[in-house]
Amino acid sequence: MAWYDEAIFYHIYPLGLTGAPKQNTYGEPEHRLNTLIPWISHIKETGCNAIYIGPLFESAGHGYETTDYKKLDSRLGTNEDLTNFVKECHGQGIRVILDGVFNHTGRDFFAFRDLLKNRENSPYKDWYCNVNFWGNNEYNDGFSYENWGGYNLLVKLNQHNPAVKDYICDVIRFWVSEFDIDGIRLDAADVLNFEYMRTLRHVANEVKPEFWLMGEVIHGDYSRWVNEGTLHSVTNYHLHKALYSGHNDHNYFEIAHTVKRLYEMGGCRPDGLKLYNFVDNHDVERIYTKLANKAHFTPVHVLLYTLPGIPSVYYGSEFGIEGRKERFSDDSLRPALSLSDYADAVKSNPCTRLLAALGRIRQNTPALSYGDYKELLLKNRQYAFARNHNGTTVLVTVNNDESDYVMTLPCGSAAEYIGALSGEKVSATDGHITVNVKANAGEIWIPAQAFSENITSTEIQIPSASDAVQENAAEPAAENESTETQAMQNKTPETQTPVQETVENTASVDESFEKGKIAGLQEAILAIMEKKGPVTDRMRQDVYNNTHHDSLVNWVKSFY
Repeated sequence: MAWYDEAIFYHIYPLGLTGAPKQNTYGEPEHRLNTLIPWISHIKETGCNAIYIGPLFESAGHGYETTDYKKLDSRLGTNEDLTNFVKECHGQGIRVILDGVFNHTGRDFFAFRDLLKNRENSPYKDWYCNVNFWGNNEYNDGFSYENWGGYNLLVKLNQHNPAVKDYICDVIRFWVSEFDIDGIRLDAADVLNFEYMRTLRHVANEVKPEFWLMGEVIHGDYSRWVNEGTLHSVTNYHLHKALYSGHNDHNYFEIAHTVKRLYEMGGCRPDGLKLYNFVDNHDVERIYTKLANKAHFTPVHVLLYTLPGIPSVYYGSEFGIEGRKERFSDDSLRPALSLSDYADAVKSNPCTRLLAALGRIRQNTPALSYGDYKELLLKNRQYAFARNHNGTTVLVTVNNDESDYVMTLPCGSAAEYIGALSGEKVSATDGHITVNVKANAGEIWIPAQAFSENITSTEIQIPSASDAVQENAAEPAAENESTETQAMQNKTPETQTPVQETVENTASVDESFEKGKIAGLQEAILAIMEKKGPVTDRMRQDVYNNTHHDSLVNWVKSFY
């Protein structure tokens, strides 16, 4: 058991949060990082115990075109500022991981500047991939080179070069000795060489006990990256997609089937794959924007905090703010925020209050960090599962319907359960409990003898967004739902028999999952395309028109 097994992350994009200029003039340091010090206590109060912050180091613009790996970006401050920030986090019991952009550098990086100056005579000509002195580019360098994502601003490092490996390993050692960080998130890990990652893991094992390596991976078999030789965890884009579309489509089958496949991917063991779970980040739209029914904010986050994996909250989303991708720009996803605008949010903002409660529940309920996973009930609009650890069984129930729903679930040997969000107590009968799950809500049922006094049971009330709910109720069923699924949803519990329901649901599981895979691949392609440059409406439509699994997989591979 390591610290990251019980982590609840708070994700910060610092250049955005602090309102730093979009372009770096490399002038005198501006101590904007210090303005984030007050956020540390807010993060702790929100129930998080770890921070993922980055990119932080000197760069030309958005932070991923690194100029100097050993110097805090001038727009954020000095190395001393970063040292003090990490020290303050540790003082409040919060771990810190940084962004490691080790796949490519910016054009202002010292090795590339030397290559520009000395060309064939540069000792760094082999630090980059496929340097061709017979070529040229839009910068009129008089040579060409391999880049990342189609951008010559991002020059791809030659990960096979021992000197490059040694340099990056030295950077990791420097970050630990200088700033005392607790881990690194590897940018673009899905295009990193595996031998390169094994080298990084070897250094991670050396520099600090329980030093954590997490990688950005969009699609694929996550077990290729998560194992004893490479990374501890990767970004769980599979679940990210399922969580919002499963609610928008009233299709818990997509979520449950995704969870099952990921659990199987990890060998059906609670410690098999500890994936980094999220509902939004600096590259995708805010969850509050993506949800067709804003009331689904509650069940989405109940699942985020209780399903296998490590939950993460993107800065500002705890307030329920919106953020939509704008043409040619991610700026609205990375806004400057003033903490003073959200004073007492844990008490006054229902979204913040919910996440703070979920954070307390998770921190005081080991089964949610270490327990196995067992599905108990699955319908299009209702879902229940159990997490069991050392004989303690915790039940999780969610409901995306506009009406309450009564569930009878097996609960093990406990005589009484307490709803951690509502404080409601229910007694078990013959190893089962019967609970009423509120409309567009969820609950975490903990055995009374395992219920921690550190969990404050307060009824959580999320804005119902009644106007939006009424509009959604009047809309026709989503296009990607089968006719059978729509018909089943229109039936009342009294008119739909368990046998009918089981047959119809079973018949639609594979179809729903296949559609979910197709949608996930389409989203992955669009995400990569958007990193490469502007995506036109025609390009976007071309992606959505392709519904063939193998073709989409080949499309993803073509980017690498």
